[in-house]
Amino acid sequence: MPQYGVFVYLPAPADPMDLTPDYVALLERYQDQVTGLGGQIVTGVALQPSTTASAVRGDVVTDGPFVEAKEVVAGFYVLEAPDRETAVAIAKLNPATREGGVEVRPLFVPPPE
Repeated sequence: MPQYGVFVYLPAPADPMDLTPDYVALLERYQDQVTGLGGQIVTGVALQPSTTASAVRGDVVTDGPFVEAKEVVAGFYVLEAPDRETAVAIAKLNPATREGGVEVRPLFVPPPE
């Protein structure tokens, strides 16, 4: 089944320790919604707040996120879904779409030699 990277964007600094109990409950229900649409979350990762990031450009390293933004990448997961339309339908149900947003991208599969 095709796999998709789903990148979760939330308001900066996107500290996972600041999630409300209501938001956590929505995340717990999300797994059942994903399965109900024929998908499966393969793996997921929450990131530390954007204030802990280091940006590297050439030889220059700076503290903080890569770019100034109101929303930052808060985490990501790998989703298996039968097709792009299903992956997008699943992403629309993610609670992050209420406060920020999500981005869905197919994972790269090298062409056969």
